[in-house]
Amino acid sequence: MPASLSGVTHESVVSGRVQLSEVETSRASRTHWDSAAGEYLEEHGDFLGDERFIWCPEGVDEAAAQLLGPVRGKRILEVGCGAAQCSRWLAGQGAEVVGFDISVEQLRLGHELDLRTGTAVRTVAADAVAIPLKDSSFDIACSAFGALPFVADAEAALREIARVLRPGGMLVFSVTHPIRWSLPDDPTPAGLRITQSYFDRTPYVEIDNAGTAVYAEHHRTIGDWIRALTSAGFSIDDLLEPEWPAGHELVWGGWGPERGRLIPGTAIWSAHRD
Repeated sequence: MPASLSGVTHESVVSGRVQLSEVETSRASRTHWDSAAGEYLEEHGDFLGDERFIWCPEGVDEAAAQLLGPVRGKRILEVGCGAAQCSRWLAGQGAEVVGFDISVEQLRLGHELDLRTGTAVRTVAADAVAIPLKDSSFDIACSAFGALPFVADAEAALREIARVLRPGGMLVFSVTHPIRWSLPDDPTPAGLRITQSYFDRTPYVEIDNAGTAVYAEHHRTIGDWIRALTSAGFSIDDLLEPEWPAGHELVWGGWGPERGRLIPGTAIWSAHRD
């Protein structure tokens, strides 16, 4: 099972599979990303860039992949924008972009990148299960490993995204591929073994010495994602499982070329609002 997507863990924590409520999950996500934002940017900033749209550790770049199609003139919402690298790229392509994230520190670092790059985007501090934006106000919603793995109720978050999309509006998002949860968090060949049930939906949680959850990441099967999307009012258009590209030697936490050349590590869903 994957450890934190950030590759950053808190000191003196116990990790394991623990059930959490939505409130506990939100609090844990805010705690983790507020504390880990700087370290995350320092570790992954060169790969992500300041104004690039990278979908996943496999390096799928929106500039080439065009999963969102033409974006010029479109109103786009980035879900779980972090430091808003993707939003910044979209703005550079002529889109009108709003990004939101649960972490105020991530957004603060994003404002620093705005000043450094000269490309500013509008961002809002918000939880994915309660988006403070108007109904039917966006053409596209997108998320590169943002927010959706970190909510207890994915269907509630997807309903909120559907609410702010116009009829026919597009949603494209990347998450950890569900098969990863069956493997240990080891990017070497030794990690190519099944150690966890694919069907165990108990989230991965890190707990501090006070007994408080400080990180939570939720597992959903492929079928779970299909049901959550359709129940929230989406029709599924595609599921991209990117292959690991030749010559790409990045190791991101427990994932890298040794595994990525054999099984998928990322699932990129494309859907539209009915």
